[in-house]
Amino acid sequence: MTGEQPDPRQTRQGLVGMLLDRFGHLVRELGKFATVGGAAFLIDFGLFNYLTSSRDVEELTAKTISTVIAASFAFVGNRFWTWRHRQRSNPAREYALFFFFNAVGLGIAVACLAISRYGLGSIWPDVFQTRLADNIASYLVGAGLGTLFRFWSYRRFVFVEAGTPTLPPQVKPDPDHGA
Repeated sequence: MTGEQPDPRQTRQGLVGMLLDRFGHLVRELGKFATVGGAAFLIDFGLFNYLTSSRDVEELTAKTISTVIAASFAFVGNRFWTWRHRQRSNPAREYALFFFFNAVGLGIAVACLAISRYGLGSIWPDVFQTRLADNIASYLVGAGLGTLFRFWSYRRFVFVEAGTPTLPPQVKPDPDHGA
């Protein structure tokens, strides 16, 4: 489940060494994922601001354009760099799932913002109905949880390992075993 295990003759000593041997590939994947995501964020942010300030494109249209371009960049970066060692399946399937899980990740960020602003904000409006609270809820908490979800879902469902089942195996009852 965690990938290939190192040859016992090449293992490191100590707790940190053992953890690196066991989960080093996961740390490398997470680092690449974060690098691609950071670049996609900069593309989204820069393109949105360029379109709205220099080209006078309406904000929702600009956000849609910048998000689709940034997400397409992230898809290519993750497919051909982060998880290039993974088995390839139908590119249309991967792309559709990638955008579906992006939408779920966005929903997580929006839900965190809504809980902060409208849930907690109805109790403590001076604290939770501020620009700072909105930014913390959406960009730190929401984006953080959404990013963890996307990393897990891309790794598990979009860019699957060879031999990874897409559906859980069916358990059949033993006809000879009476219950």
